[in-house]
Amino acid sequence: MANLIVSGAAGRMGRLLVSIIVNEGTHRLAGALEAPGNPVIGKDAGEVAGVGTQGVRIVDDYATIARPDTVTLDFTNAAASLGHLEIAAGKGAAIVIGSTGFTPELEARAKNLASRTRTVIAPNMSIGVNVLMKITAEVARILGNFDAEVIEIHHNTKVDAPSGTAIALGQTIAEARNLDYQANAVYGREGITGARPHDKIAVLALRAGDAVGDHTVIFGGQGERLELIHRAQSRESLARGALRAAAWLEQRPPGLYSMRDVLGL
Repeated sequence: MANLIVSGAAGRMGRLLVSIIVNEGTHRLAGALEAPGNPVIGKDAGEVAGVGTQGVRIVDDYATIARPDTVTLDFTNAAASLGHLEIAAGKGAAIVIGSTGFTPELEARAKNLASRTRTVIAPNMSIGVNVLMKITAEVARILGNFDAEVIEIHHNTKVDAPSGTAIALGQTIAEARNLDYQANAVYGREGITGARPHDKIAVLALRAGDAVGDHTVIFGGQGERLELIHRAQSRESLARGALRAAAWLEQRPPGLYSMRDVLGL
């Protein structure tokens, strides 16, 4: 039974995580965190999540609850997650980060800090998406002469684009084909673009309604097209993947791990 801290406890993912932890009883809710100034500070995390009083107050200072015997589940934002990771590294606390929107600079800092404690960082915690990543790499190698494109759609309140998952899929294709992703990524097209260069990898973002997150990888050849699709039907897929990562991470030595490590892919 892992001792779990939920960061962003008043958000949609945070409330979902708290409710699953409480209702299933496989792990223990050991702490809850929100940003300073949030009106839920001091309230019971279970009551905020709608699962009754749990005796766990939401705090705004992560350093007061991070301990070596805890695993934090963090679905906040890149800047906040980086701050939490720095505290976790100092406290020896394990942390699972599912936030997206990391710039190259933030990503480099995160990787440096992550090696100092038990850390899983993944742009998408969904088990299905991580299987899609593995399959995409294999197909990219096999169909090396096919054009590769990635399309994603998310809800209209998502603040970053393209999604971290879509970018990771693009990077997976580039790595499988020994290409420099940054040099070959295309994030939009407009006007007279000319013929499509073969090595380019387009990553296109759509935003509409309440779409949880769909990702489509297209490999286009002459006379045929292969599409790999993952559709998230609810945020529960992300929450359950994160809980699986937390249970796996608890007994691991310090280091930076991915969901591929967690799933043995």
